[in-house]
Amino acid sequence: MEDDFDFPTGAGDMDIPEEEDDAISPGPMKVGDETELGKNGLKKKLIKQGEGWETPGSGDEVQVHYTGTLLDGTKFDSSRDRGTPFKFSLGQGQVIKGWDEGIKTMKKGENAIFTIPPELAYGESGSPPTIPPNATLQFDVELLSWTSVKDICKDGGVIKKILTEGEKWENPKDLDEVFVKYEAHLEDGTLVSKSEGVEFTVEDGYLCPALAKAVKTMKKGEKVHLTVKPQYGFGEAGRPAAGDEGAVPPNATLGITLELVSWKTVSDVTKDKKVLKKALKEGEVYERPNDGAVVQVKMVGKLHDGTIFTKKGHDNEPFEFKIDDEQVIDGLDRAVKSMKKGEVALVTIQPEYAFGSFESTQELAIVPANSTVYYEVELVSFVKEKESWDMNTQEKIEAAGKKKEEGNALFKAAKYERASKRYEKAVRYIEYDSSFSDDEKQQAKVLKITCNLNDAACKLKLKKYKEAEKLCTKVLELDSRNVKALYRRAQAYIQLVDLDLAELDIKKALEIEPNNKDVKLEYKLLKEKVREYNKRDAQFYGNIFVKMSKHDPVPMTIDSKA
Repeated sequence: MEDDFDFPTGAGDMDIPEEEDDAISPGPMKVGDETELGKNGLKKKLIKQGEGWETPGSGDEVQVHYTGTLLDGTKFDSSRDRGTPFKFSLGQGQVIKGWDEGIKTMKKGENAIFTIPPELAYGESGSPPTIPPNATLQFDVELLSWTSVKDICKDGGVIKKILTEGEKWENPKDLDEVFVKYEAHLEDGTLVSKSEGVEFTVEDGYLCPALAKAVKTMKKGEKVHLTVKPQYGFGEAGRPAAGDEGAVPPNATLGITLELVSWKTVSDVTKDKKVLKKALKEGEVYERPNDGAVVQVKMVGKLHDGTIFTKKGHDNEPFEFKIDDEQVIDGLDRAVKSMKKGEVALVTIQPEYAFGSFESTQELAIVPANSTVYYEVELVSFVKEKESWDMNTQEKIEAAGKKKEEGNALFKAAKYERASKRYEKAVRYIEYDSSFSDDEKQQAKVLKITCNLNDAACKLKLKKYKEAEKLCTKVLELDSRNVKALYRRAQAYIQLVDLDLAELDIKKALEIEPNNKDVKLEYKLLKEKVREYNKRDAQFYGNIFVKMSKHDPVPMTIDSKA
């Protein structure tokens, strides 16, 4: 046939259920294997293996060679005979359903024969004169290549076509700073904006909303063409010409060629955007310091106006400090803990994690109160604190005891959050004691009880009452007559307004230690709380009954015959 074979939607007017992508996946196949795809009779026989593991998706522009025959071997069309590959958009109804469903299971370079029943081909009508009614067809298909096409916003507003594949698998996130090149044209080809290199923060965007949405889906080095509808371009208003930038008419569709050259990863270290770490140079491997690690850094600290207030580790040996030991400001401590060896980063630290509301005299300048500070830091090296899996049983017990003492010191200094972390780490060292001797198990039990009790005291101070209750329950599972655990759990229950449970714990504690003054005082507090809530409930329900009596003055009656 001289003309391209027409692929109408054949059985498109028939009620054929759509198959889910995973429902027709054939799984691993060997050359010569034949398998059924889905439940509508479509079969695939593998002739030649493809490359890699990726397959095209809906909307992608695929390029194939094919030969179509009837079951008796009669050939009705072949792109190979014409010497021109056939191109179409997958999953868009541009070809028969058997093609859409079969070709999306193929890899690049793969060759397969598809046997397609009439329901997924041309149905009862056929395609005269070459394809009779109700014909089952066979297509020998080779997938030459495809271009990925994605509907980024799922509403047709930004269609992305990949021109050059990117590297690795990471994509920029909202806080990251991206460096891009782009050209934006109107549909008639008029250039309206161009840049050979511009940097912006993804969440802030640039030029129009489409750029930020697109770069979040791109890899480093990826180049794409975007078709941008007005709602993601310049909308109903358009944009006037300004300088070298051309005018954009109202409701204009744009074509944008965009290349993601590189980006700097920006991490929200504290999850509240008050300590931000921008990686200027990637570090080695994946390992990072842990709490207690000894780190060596080079660092320069600056104020907003560029004034340097500290510089350490550049002249002689690197500056050394211990993570989570209050040897540097909290924000810097947390940021360095998130770094890899060899990484260089710019860390922006707001006052809450820096020097707070007080003026601070540093070695090179005074840091004014409520200052946001900036550190350029290089993590030269670090030695991690030994983890539990690297310790023998006696070392675990010793490490747990050390963390308990550190926690006690922090608790006395009213640093409850930091104390709680120490107690939690102490318990982790001895949590699994199956390899311990009987004597070591007893030591571990005492440490678990003490650390969980002390941690519960921290949680009460921090008003984390549910966590305090859980910690006390753990203690009581080890020692059901532990008065401190009953007492502290009762305190948590009172704050959680579980007054009945609080009373049960207090009564049990008084059974064990009838003269315990703290427990007696807590019982008195509990009774006051109960009276307070009873009074409040009485007022609440009293008000309800008053309102009801106003709206329903008619007395209730009963059926005298009942």
